[in-house]
Amino acid sequence: MKAVCWHGAKDVRVETVPDPKIINPRDAIVKITSTAICGSDLHLYNGYNPSMKKGDILGHEFMGEVVELGSSVKNISIGDRVVVPFTISCGSCFFCNKDLWSLCDNSNPNAWMAEKLLGHSPSGLFGYSQLTGGYAGGQAEYARVPFADVGLFKIPDGLSDEQVLFLTDIFPTGYMAAENCDIEPGDTVAIWGCGPVGQFAIKSAYMLGAERVIAIDRVPERLKMASEQAKAEVLNYEKVDVGEALKEMTGGQGPDSCMDAVGMEAHGMGPDGFYDTVKQAVRLETDRPTALRQVILACRKGGHVSIPGVYTGFVDKIPMGALMNKGLTVKTGQTHVHKYLRPLLEHVQNGDIDPSFIITHRLPLEQAPHGYEVFNNKQDECIKVVLKP
Repeated sequence: MKAVCWHGAKDVRVETVPDPKIINPRDAIVKITSTAICGSDLHLYNGYNPSMKKGDILGHEFMGEVVELGSSVKNISIGDRVVVPFTISCGSCFFCNKDLWSLCDNSNPNAWMAEKLLGHSPSGLFGYSQLTGGYAGGQAEYARVPFADVGLFKIPDGLSDEQVLFLTDIFPTGYMAAENCDIEPGDTVAIWGCGPVGQFAIKSAYMLGAERVIAIDRVPERLKMASEQAKAEVLNYEKVDVGEALKEMTGGQGPDSCMDAVGMEAHGMGPDGFYDTVKQAVRLETDRPTALRQVILACRKGGHVSIPGVYTGFVDKIPMGALMNKGLTVKTGQTHVHKYLRPLLEHVQNGDIDPSFIITHRLPLEQAPHGYEVFNNKQDECIKVVLKP
């Protein structure tokens, strides 16, 4: 089969690799009909995530048709159309039973690697380094899905791939990020980052009752989408002092909740930005936390900080004094996708949201390297790339 394989920083290739096979009775093989490039994939593309191996198959946002089943999978049939959560979960451990699916204790065969870096291991993830299991990803023609009796979510007739593809990751991620803000009617939510997760976070914040959402970015097409499609008020951080602007827009109090939907590759300006860029380049700091610092400083006293943006290691100069003395509540984590699949599908079916609004580029799988390049370099007004095997 054809698959998108990682070979180093800014080096992904479409190669012919062996077809996946059933290796456990709870496995399934899915013929992929749609897959996507996620902003998190760019961290791998840029060489910032540890433990990648040459030839690793990328991709964790994918869906398709079931073509083979292990003997223990009884709730799914061959021919079913399914979406696949990017988090791999067993369904029966302590954490799965608490609806904390991305913290599954049984799905990462390389848990020891994650424990060295993080203290404890999260769940396995598709296509996201040896640290999270070394599982082959879904930017391919076929994929093996472990724990398929738990992980495969059947899609009803009448919905297109593009309406449901993002149930695999970015729609639940944006929704959980908004939910983590504990939004009350009348709240103002400020969101750093208008990429795909940020866009879904804006929409989700409104669905959860926010009165105002203020979105912060510097890329014109992202700000335009946030304003026109997601109905947010927008700030370009290259043109205004975001902290001062937010004070002015909230009567000096600050937003009720602030969200970092940027993560480890935040673009910084001034001395802070230069500091992070240099320290990351010489590996004295793994991540660039510009947005995280601003989120903590801007949030009102007693407010909520939500962090869906991906971080992989260590950051410097975090304003812990502000975090502690303002009494902020912080919530973060990989998304518990399984928890949100059914309620978010209902939002799609009810017409509350059409997730396909986010797509700007549709490419055949063979053009994945080009898709990575334009997405990473923010060329051609690219916000979201969908690949068709």
